[in-house]
Amino acid sequence: MKKHCLCLFIFLLMAFFLSACAAPDDSTQVSPLDDDTREVPIEDPNGNDNGVSSGLFPEASQVENRFTLEEAFPGVTFDRPLDLQNAGDGSGRIFVVEQGGKIYVLDGPDSREKELFLDIQGMVDDSGFEMGLLGLAFHPEFAENGYFFVNYTDSSGTVVDLFTASGNQVDLDSRVTILTFTQPYSNHNAGQLAFGPDGYLYIATGDGGSGGDPQGHGQNRQTFHGNILRIDVNDQGPRGNYVIPPDNPFVGNDEGYLEEIYAYGLRNPWRFSFDPETGRLWAADVGERTVEEINIIEKGKNYGWNIMEGSLCFNPPTGCDPSGLELPVYEYRHPLGRSITGGYVYHGTELPLLKGAYIYGDYVTGLIWGLWYHEEYEPVNYTLTDTDLNISSFGIDEDNELYLTAFDGRIYRLRLR
Repeated sequence: MKKHCLCLFIFLLMAFFLSACAAPDDSTQVSPLDDDTREVPIEDPNGNDNGVSSGLFPEASQVENRFTLEEAFPGVTFDRPLDLQNAGDGSGRIFVVEQGGKIYVLDGPDSREKELFLDIQGMVDDSGFEMGLLGLAFHPEFAENGYFFVNYTDSSGTVVDLFTASGNQVDLDSRVTILTFTQPYSNHNAGQLAFGPDGYLYIATGDGGSGGDPQGHGQNRQTFHGNILRIDVNDQGPRGNYVIPPDNPFVGNDEGYLEEIYAYGLRNPWRFSFDPETGRLWAADVGERTVEEINIIEKGKNYGWNIMEGSLCFNPPTGCDPSGLELPVYEYRHPLGRSITGGYVYHGTELPLLKGAYIYGDYVTGLIWGLWYHEEYEPVNYTLTDTDLNISSFGIDEDNELYLTAFDGRIYRLRLR
C-alpha cells in the first residue's frame, strides 16, 4: 500500500511539472475555443457548409467516444516508457525508450518478449521529472549503416549522440556526440528527434525551463532553446559532426542568429512528427497557464512564445502584438487537459475511421483526440476515448499502425469498441 501511494505521489508531481509549472489562470483571458475543444467549421465558399458536410471530415457519431485501448504487448512492461519508434529497415522491430536510459526492442507487433538494445543509464541524468533519455531516431539508411540517434540530458544539459547497431547489438564504443548545449533548469527539455522527408535531422528543444520563460529564450534566436532545430548529420564541418542545411532560414545572417534554427517561439514541443503523405511537420507545444496548442511547423516561422500562449496574450497579459507570429491550428484550454502529448497523422489500415486524423492526447487527463485538418476549413476535433493513463508518447510501426506509451509501464493500441 505504501508503494502504491508513493507511485501515485510521483505521478502527480510529474503531471504538475509537465504541465504549466504554474497554476492555471482562467480569469485573465477568454479563449476563442469552447471548453470541449470543438470548433464550428467555417462556411465553404464553394457551397458546402463545412469539412463535415463536404465529406472531408467524419460526423461526430462515427468516431466520438467510439474507441478503447488494448494492451499491445500483454505481459511486457517497461519503466517510464516515453518514446516508441520503428527502424524503418523492414525488420518490423519496435523500439521502446525508457526515461532512465534504456531502450528495448520487440521483434514485431505480436512479440511477447523484450530484448535490451541500449543501456546508457550511466550517462543519463534523469533526476528531474522532465530529464532523462527523451528521444530516439533511426537514420533513413539505418539498414545499411546501422546509425541511430538519441537525445538525453546529462549533468550539464542536452546531448544528442550517434550510435551504431548491428542487429539487436549496439557498439557502445561507436558513440559520437553530435550536439550539446546547457540547460538552465531541469524542466522544458523537449526531446523529440526525427528525420524529415528531406533527410535532415530535426530536434525539438524547450525554452530552458522554470515558468514563463524567465530568460526570454523563446524569442531569442541566439540560443538553442525554444526551437525546432534542423541539421545535416551526413557530413562534418566547422561545428563538428554535422553541417547546416543550405536552405535553413537563418543561414548567413548578420544578427548572430543560430543557423541550426528551423523555427522558433516554442515553449516545450515535447512531441512532433511528420505526415508522410503531406510532408507537414506537426508539433504539440505544452502550455503554461491556460492553453495547450498544436502547430504545423514551417521554416523560419515564429510560434509566439512567450509573447503569446497559443492564441492568447501572455507577455504582456493583454494588448500584445501578434503580427508576425504564427498561431496554432488548434488549441484547448485547461482544465480539459494540462499537458499535451503530440502524436501522428494516422495512415494505418486497422482503424479506417481515423484515416488522415492527427491523433494526440493529454498526459494529465488521459484524454485522446482525433483532429481532422484541411487548409480550407476550420479543423474538427473529436474525443476518441477517455483513459486514466499518463500518456507520455505516441509511436507508429512500419505499417503506420499507432501505439501509445503510458507511465503505468504498458504500451497500448486504439481499437474500435
